[in-house]
Amino acid sequence: MAGLRPYQEEVVQRALRGENAIIWLPTGGGKTRAAVHVARRHLEVTPGARVAVLVNRIHLVDQHYENEFKTALQDFRLAPISGDSGQKDFFGCMVKDFDVIICTAQILENALVSTEEEKHVELTDFTLLIIDECHHTHKEGVYNKIMARYVEKKLRREEGLPQILGLTASPGTGGSKTIKHAVEHVLKICANLDSVIVSTKNYIPQLKDVVPSPRKEYKIANKRISDPFGDHLKNMMKMVHEFMDVTMIFSAFGTQEYEAEVVNLEKEGVQVENRLWAQCAVHLRTYNDALLINDAVRMVDALQVVEDFYASRTATEIDGTDFFLSGLFQENRVELRLLASTVCYENPNLDRLERTLLEQFSKPSKCIIFVKTRLIAHCLLGWVCANVQLQNAKIKAAVLTGAGTGANNMSQVHQKDTIEQFRGDALNLLISTSVGEEGLDIPECNMVVRYGLLTNEIAQQQASGRARAQGSIYAVVAREGGRELQREKLNEYLEELTAKAVAEVQWRSMKLQKDAVWCRMLNEQSRQERRHRFGAEQVQLSCRKCFTSVAQGSDMRLIENSHHVNVNPDFKNHYRSGGQVRLERDFEEWEPGRTISCQKCGNDWGMEIKFKKGPVLPCLSIKSFSLKTPQGIILPKKWKDVEFPVEDFVLADYILDTFPDLDIY
Repeated sequence: MAGLRPYQEEVVQRALRGENAIIWLPTGGGKTRAAVHVARRHLEVTPGARVAVLVNRIHLVDQHYENEFKTALQDFRLAPISGDSGQKDFFGCMVKDFDVIICTAQILENALVSTEEEKHVELTDFTLLIIDECHHTHKEGVYNKIMARYVEKKLRREEGLPQILGLTASPGTGGSKTIKHAVEHVLKICANLDSVIVSTKNYIPQLKDVVPSPRKEYKIANKRISDPFGDHLKNMMKMVHEFMDVTMIFSAFGTQEYEAEVVNLEKEGVQVENRLWAQCAVHLRTYNDALLINDAVRMVDALQVVEDFYASRTATEIDGTDFFLSGLFQENRVELRLLASTVCYENPNLDRLERTLLEQFSKPSKCIIFVKTRLIAHCLLGWVCANVQLQNAKIKAAVLTGAGTGANNMSQVHQKDTIEQFRGDALNLLISTSVGEEGLDIPECNMVVRYGLLTNEIAQQQASGRARAQGSIYAVVAREGGRELQREKLNEYLEELTAKAVAEVQWRSMKLQKDAVWCRMLNEQSRQERRHRFGAEQVQLSCRKCFTSVAQGSDMRLIENSHHVNVNPDFKNHYRSGGQVRLERDFEEWEPGRTISCQKCGNDWGMEIKFKKGPVLPCLSIKSFSLKTPQGIILPKKWKDVEFPVEDFVLADYILDTFPDLDIY
């Protein structure tokens, strides 16, 4: 293994002495290389050493294993374990057989709470925990769950706890704008990780040589003089408001604030079973999404959002509200198409982005454009591919978004393949969501473009760190006087504030640790009380779209602490099955079946799952339902927020209930 640079040697000293520490180095500064050095020394001098490297994204497991730890620690036994690996079910056994485990934090958390001997581990089974991107150790994140357990044990003076080594490029300010509160934020991270934060003091010039700051340029677009397409959408939205006849005061159409308001209106409509409000709110949110797309990309992209929405709702009208809303769109469809095809009204931001790219790609370059959403990323790719001048400039573009199962998500294999193509000659432009800001092993870029983004200083620092090539540019494309420009300026101040806060932080976090433990205990007690607020038989599940009552809370069971299924055989009368669900990976205990939706209104309810090659059970998405309780209707976002207990699924009990005459013993 190559030696460390002087600034890396400086920041690892406390960790080499066995102290808990957070290494703060910029993206590209070699945090992981420093952590590998600490791990090797620890393994060499610590009897019975066991090291766990925790990451917050699945793809980072193999990335850290292949690119950093495997070669440097070839004298030791290493095992990468992720959600894709069957080894996770034998995590406890793996820990005994290997010196270094590289895994997602969720796998360790699952093993800590598991009662299965093959899977269960204790924190004391490890002698060193390395926590990547440790600024995520806050709120109810999985890093914080693990460290909360650690701190509680330490305050009880338990022996044998592992050493902690955190890694971060951007601790941030926690949204604070004053040095006092920024210091408190950094201290809280230190308290949560039971660590002191360290950065280089003696080798700052050398660090800047290794990680040069890109030249920042503001690419200011002209204001949009006329937007008849957007105006037409707004007029349609006004007609929906008049149809609703509500007295609420709303924010301006086409803003994030308005989106939040119509989301709340939909919730309120469901809670009071006012279908007029609930459905109008759903349609208004779609129009607002179209306005946001219109503000970021092309008019045709915005129109496509609306057309796709109405195409998905064919033959689902059940009352006058539905007929009005679908009729409104059909009556205006031709006019919207005509306006969307009028080039003179197109988005001036695109013209500024085009000039920025043409200037950069006049010479061989690698570039990343960061955008807010997956949908905007795909729309922008469509624009690049359709732009003759950009194609003549030999721009070869692709989208990079997060992994998942949705229509605009990428599989991890596709992610990896896209990055490899970008590393070679097949691609020279990535259009990325925030997934490309942090963690992924993306090659050096000549230019990073932030396009239409309102994000915090951490995201800005992470994105800037991608522009690592000599003479690289960090460009901000924004409208003159726009909110994006104001936020970018604020982030510059917050980035400086972060550095000042870290410089002021001393080892004085014990009180914060005790306060945090006390708060967690109270929160957990409150959560348990809420979970038993109502009996399961007191709660009715109703379709969130048509308000039809379809199940009781007592019909629900929990599989593997994650899948909420309905075991009442009569429930099948309330839904219809759709297409087969395809997932990227296989699961040992279950496999996906078909999509399910409301028999009456077509609302998506989730999917069927086949459990242990046996029963096919409807697995429900809680966001598709409202819950009627003795104290009113509630709308939990996640199953963990429901206020009634859900029993674990027991296969033998299910078989006996379903086939009472069957003797299985």
